[in-house]
Amino acid sequence: MGNNIRIGKIFGIKIKINWSWLFILVLVTWNLTNLFGNLHPEWTIQKRFIISLTAAILFFASVLAHELAHSLMARARGVPVQGITLFLFGGVSSIQRHPDSPLSEFLITIVGPATSIMLGIFFIAVSGVGVQSLDLQVENPSDIISQLKPLPTLLLWLGPINLLLGVFNMIPGFPLDGGRVLRSILWSITEDLRKATRWASWVGQSIAWLMIMGGISMIFGASIPFFGSGLIDGLWLSFIGWFLNSAAVQSYQEIVVQDILEGVKVEDMMRSDPPTVNGQVSVSELVDKHIMQKDDHAFPVLEEKRLVGLVTLEDVRGVNKEHWEDVLVKEIMTPKAELVTVTRDEDASDAFSKLSRKSVRQLPVCEGDEIVGLLRREEIVKWLKIHANSVMGNMMSISASMNRRIPDNKGKEKEEKI
Repeated sequence: MGNNIRIGKIFGIKIKINWSWLFILVLVTWNLTNLFGNLHPEWTIQKRFIISLTAAILFFASVLAHELAHSLMARARGVPVQGITLFLFGGVSSIQRHPDSPLSEFLITIVGPATSIMLGIFFIAVSGVGVQSLDLQVENPSDIISQLKPLPTLLLWLGPINLLLGVFNMIPGFPLDGGRVLRSILWSITEDLRKATRWASWVGQSIAWLMIMGGISMIFGASIPFFGSGLIDGLWLSFIGWFLNSAAVQSYQEIVVQDILEGVKVEDMMRSDPPTVNGQVSVSELVDKHIMQKDDHAFPVLEEKRLVGLVTLEDVRGVNKEHWEDVLVKEIMTPKAELVTVTRDEDASDAFSKLSRKSVRQLPVCEGDEIVGLLRREEIVKWLKIHANSVMGNMMSISASMNRRIPDNKGKEKEEKI
């Protein structure tokens, strides 16, 4: 099943949750249970837990609404969207390519924070709380909340947290929404996406390092407005800064790679004579006559010269050695219907995006049911090293990043296995 669990579709967009989301769900629920216990000591532990879990789920529903806004605007602007994944830091929309204009980037980006801010205002408005009617000072929000019933309490937590989500995302730290808005403005001014991304990435890295240093200072006792002080808060802020810095660097590297590959065709770097096997041979024969004889980990499976699937070293590892003689390749291969394929005329930058997005090592190059080549990650990295001296220092990190995201050799969409 991998790290993501598919839970359904909304407006045709696949929705998944990452295992790390479950951790943060538990953490938010636990923190809210303690918070509501301090504000409402008269509530039972069961009541506090149910209200806290409901608040946490509604908060992540708000995060999902934020990402849905990005995705729906992207589709409206002609940019394909694969799905949305909720994870440790909230959510991410899997938009399959960069917008084709600064205006599209701006609209796709700004609608997310706008949705969060509108949700925040809505939750506060429907809470039905009038501060003046309670004859309390705004400076004492805990006193206000401590007099409320469960539903207004929940809504008054959801409102500000959504406002905070919207405002935080507008920090100009690429690739946060604010950083993408900054890139769209720089892109409009320079008319150069690569240059705009580089500048936005520098701003993002600067803000990330400020977060890291701020978090470290908090660990050693410094108090920072809004973020506070202490070991846990300091570690959390530093961790967010580290994540933001890594994302900013990687985002720029991906733009550089796509810029270099733009205009290059798949057939220019594909392997035109990949070793193939027949689906009727045994796993034992596959190992003895193919895997052990060649420096390949993936083999297209043919029947009557038609591509029917792909078998990998990982597939073989899943079969007990005692059964190698009895199990046929067609029984363990990934069927063609589940493979991610490309054509020889397809742009290499699009193929690279598929390799990264689908977390696979190779893509069969097909014309109908006929395989005409195999595009492997190694060929793309080699091409980049040869044709891009200016980014050779980034090739190792790109390759390592792709390796970390590829747990096996299968050229398929793993979500179809869930």
